[in-house]
Amino acid sequence: MKRSTLALAVTTTILAQQALAAGFIDDSTASVSARTFYLRSDNPNTPGVDQNELTQGFKLDYLSGFTQGTVGLGLDVQAMQAFNLSGGTQHPSASTSNSLAPVDSDGTPVDSWSRLGANAKLRVSKTEFHAGSALQPNLPILVANDGRLLPQTFEGVTVTSKDIDNLTINAGQLNRSTGRASSNSTGLAIAGGTQDSNSFTYAGADWKITPTTTLQYYRADLKDYYTQDFFGLLNTTPLGENSRFKTDLRYFNSKSQGKNGTTGYLFNNNGGYASEPGKVDNTTWSAAFTYYLGGNAFMLGRQQVSDSGGTVYLNQGNVVSGAGNNEGNGGASVYLITDVMDNSFIRAGENTNFAQYSYDFAALGVPGLSASALYLHGDNIRSVDGASRYSEWERDMRIDYVVQSGPLKGFGTSLREGSFRSGIPNVGAVDQARVIFSYTYAIF
Repeated sequence: MKRSTLALAVTTTILAQQALAAGFIDDSTASVSARTFYLRSDNPNTPGVDQNELTQGFKLDYLSGFTQGTVGLGLDVQAMQAFNLSGGTQHPSASTSNSLAPVDSDGTPVDSWSRLGANAKLRVSKTEFHAGSALQPNLPILVANDGRLLPQTFEGVTVTSKDIDNLTINAGQLNRSTGRASSNSTGLAIAGGTQDSNSFTYAGADWKITPTTTLQYYRADLKDYYTQDFFGLLNTTPLGENSRFKTDLRYFNSKSQGKNGTTGYLFNNNGGYASEPGKVDNTTWSAAFTYYLGGNAFMLGRQQVSDSGGTVYLNQGNVVSGAGNNEGNGGASVYLITDVMDNSFIRAGENTNFAQYSYDFAALGVPGLSASALYLHGDNIRSVDGASRYSEWERDMRIDYVVQSGPLKGFGTSLREGSFRSGIPNVGAVDQARVIFSYTYAIF
């Protein structure tokens, strides 16, 4: 009996190890990414608040495969380390919104900061569950911001299912987030709120009704702040051998929920008008049309924000702590084409026209090189008291290049310049330049 029991135990162990190796280990990948980020931000109308920052970040990603069987298990791990290289980074006060590096309570930037996160994952058929602290959703109702040195991450649970052909279902519940310039997680809120919600739930789907057309619907709920419905349509119509036409329609409807409007649960309406001060009440729609011809892309678009209040989107809580340090929470993203370098054009009543021209130099035999120029003009912006109307504009240009072959294959360079001007009192002007170098090395 002892020999048979021992043999059974050994056999079970070997089979378990084989199953683990066949999925969890053999299908795993690991990579290390490096990003060097230089930011210069000048404020022509406000002397003394200019920023000049240089930082270096590293990110290690380990993504396991899934164990074999009906239910597959896995684990993803993400480690990040960043360094402030500028030394002379200037912030006018401790309440300044963080740009690249976290700041101490006295407003001075730290020398280095780091993060470690992990997600457990489970797969059943074509449905995956992820739970942990390194989630990075990219959905219409929530876009994890990766526009600076380190990415924004969230804590909670997400579910993605592709069991039904041409239909992708997404759902989740999130409770905390770590900002792009922070090592510490905080609760969730919206701009103006100082009380954490710690409960952001969402569900929705992308339905590919034809090979060229996708319909989207999502509903999100940030407890005690707002509920939001999103409708979207994406269509790409081939026009010829070398041309196509793309349509991108987006609509948001956001309403107050729970304690929103009471002390601590206020919404600052993006610094603009609100029919009920402190409360969420908004509809926003945008439409963008792009014509592609060879390497050329011509985009025209229009966006309108309702008069009742500004566009709302998920931010992080505890934006101003007792020490006046916002923990790197600045810089949340909103799923709109107008969410650009310096501004988002989402104030109450704002009507924005925008146009972009971009070129892919692969058409001239230089793959990996692209350039674009974007202009946006918003008007009809309601003042806080609703009595006046203002306008603002922004111009952005960028050049990107990724090495396509050789020992530096995958090395990327991005040069970006943006200028923003606003007629709104106390909003002012910004001239910004960014230089970004990035590289990802696949370990295995």
